[in-house]
Amino acid sequence: MPLRALFKLPGRLISKDLHIAAELLRSGQLVGIPTETVYGLAANGCDPKAVAGIFDLKDRPRFDPVILHFADPDRVEPYVKGNMAMAHSLFRAFSPGALTLLLPKTDKVSDIVTAGLPKVALRIPDHSMTLDLLRELPFPLAAPSANLFGRTSPTRPEHVTEQFGKELPLVLDGGACAVGIESTILDISEKKPLILRQGGISQEALEAHLGYAIESKLSSSRPEAPGMIHSHYSPGCPVALMKDDVFPNEGFQDGDRIIRFRSLLDGVPEKAQIILSTQGDVREAASRLFKALHDSGSTEPRVIWAECVPEKGVGRAINDRLRRAARAQT
Repeated sequence: MPLRALFKLPGRLISKDLHIAAELLRSGQLVGIPTETVYGLAANGCDPKAVAGIFDLKDRPRFDPVILHFADPDRVEPYVKGNMAMAHSLFRAFSPGALTLLLPKTDKVSDIVTAGLPKVALRIPDHSMTLDLLRELPFPLAAPSANLFGRTSPTRPEHVTEQFGKELPLVLDGGACAVGIESTILDISEKKPLILRQGGISQEALEAHLGYAIESKLSSSRPEAPGMIHSHYSPGCPVALMKDDVFPNEGFQDGDRIIRFRSLLDGVPEKAQIILSTQGDVREAASRLFKALHDSGSTEPRVIWAECVPEKGVGRAINDRLRRAARAQT
């Protein structure tokens, strides 16, 4: 389809056409892209006007930085400085994959990408379609999650079109996201690395690679990296956390929904419950979490009750998302 015809399309477009996506991005447009974590809302990371379009479409505050995505580690170096030996070691171990590194930026990175901060977040996504797209482009892609700010992150192309409708010309269809939660963000700009967001690469895996314990700083009203806002991931209705199968306050009522880790809760209708992993696998639970929030929210429940998972491995990231969803204002 010619590009000029694409711009005249009156409705939403989900496609597998990388050529059209690349042309849109070169022309300063936005495109929904798949990754192994969640779908991203992508723009030319070297075009400040295009990146500004991400903030405008998402209604994202300008103080919340975004991640730059690259095809391979060799393309990263012109954009960052600092501890490149550690960066390359971590890239070799975990990339392509759900790890984002935070490093001091060079002048090649626009301040709008970093929200005026001196460090830039960057990663290499583990999705063949988006890697092929990145190889075709002469610039990295700035891409936060492809959802309205504060809402649940999208893990399927239809989640993107449901939120943005006609305002987004193209969403690349890469199927369901394999990991299902955002990348882990590791700040390696100082002497000791610091986890700024739990995500698809576990803290234990990073510590095993580095050979020492890592501290974490996971949320802030003034974020140092993407994904650190205190309240986030709202499915459009209140989320309340359960503890030891106990409902606080007035308890479960008709119309509520429940998200459980591995088993149904007795005394509650089965149709009101979603199980994340009958095998008790936190990685499977992570891959299903955002879809469960999307599906529960789409039924317009009074409250979504959510059970936390074991606080280990990727379970830390799941619980982080649930806690922030519970703090989110709807």
